[in-house]
Amino acid sequence: MTVFSRVAVLGFGTMGGGIAQVVAGSGRDVVVLETDRHRLDAGFAAVRRFLDDGVSRGKTTEAERDTVLGRLTGTTDVAELSTVDLVIEAVTERMDVKADLLGRVAEVVRDETVLATNTSALSVTDLAARVPGPERVAGLHFFNPAPVMAVVEVVRALQTDASVAADLVSFTEDLGKTPVEVKDRPGFLVNRLLMPYLNDVVREFDDDLASAEDIDVAIRLGLGHRLGPLELLDLIGIDVHTHATESAYEATLDPQYAPPPLLRQMVAAGYLGTKSGRGFRVGTTEEGQSR
Repeated sequence: MTVFSRVAVLGFGTMGGGIAQVVAGSGRDVVVLETDRHRLDAGFAAVRRFLDDGVSRGKTTEAERDTVLGRLTGTTDVAELSTVDLVIEAVTERMDVKADLLGRVAEVVRDETVLATNTSALSVTDLAARVPGPERVAGLHFFNPAPVMAVVEVVRALQTDASVAADLVSFTEDLGKTPVEVKDRPGFLVNRLLMPYLNDVVREFDDDLASAEDIDVAIRLGLGHRLGPLELLDLIGIDVHTHATESAYEATLDPQYAPPPLLRQMVAAGYLGTKSGRGFRVGTTEEGQSR
């Protein structure tokens, strides 16, 4: 029996689009909710570009691409989600926005419909407490880019029913991903370990220990990482990392999560990494300096 045969994804940005593509690729029908038709069109165009690139590189076929696209539909009307079995929320990292949207969705879906959030920084327990039927709320944290990254964190809030977590594990496996079950802690598992490391790298860069390029080269070659830490920050989004570390610090008061001042300065300047064209490595000088 297929777990969650019809899925809704809330948000059609980078993460929402990637998640919708992955779920559709598993043979499920997916309806994506966005605020307007322009955002839906942009989301569909991004998914198609990703799939077209896969066709050009021989990773998929035109028929497979068309099948995935055929399983995706978009809507701006929450009422059209009434028949889904699973909702995956992937909107902006603000508790009020997520809680309001999931609350409105909870009013139209069935009582047994599972509500999952893709948050990477906010408390799933706090979110569940704001949504009708908190026992059906859990975290389903995909990594960027979702079609490529193999691991998904299945996060159990204090209220999450054990059967809901078990179904999400089975669902993740059916997507071809590797689920890792984690408790609801700031940053969950991967980001809980990653955030202090990236903060330390930014502090050393700001102290002129080495250029951005040399830091990345040393880590890639010395530790065998696929990306250097500053390349990774540009890819993640400097604003996304800064917000995540701020949330973790507010929740724990642990200084290792406090974002270095340089991060806040870069966000204020609009230096957000790849998406803005300026960051630690993107749009930098030959010396690898962003300032």
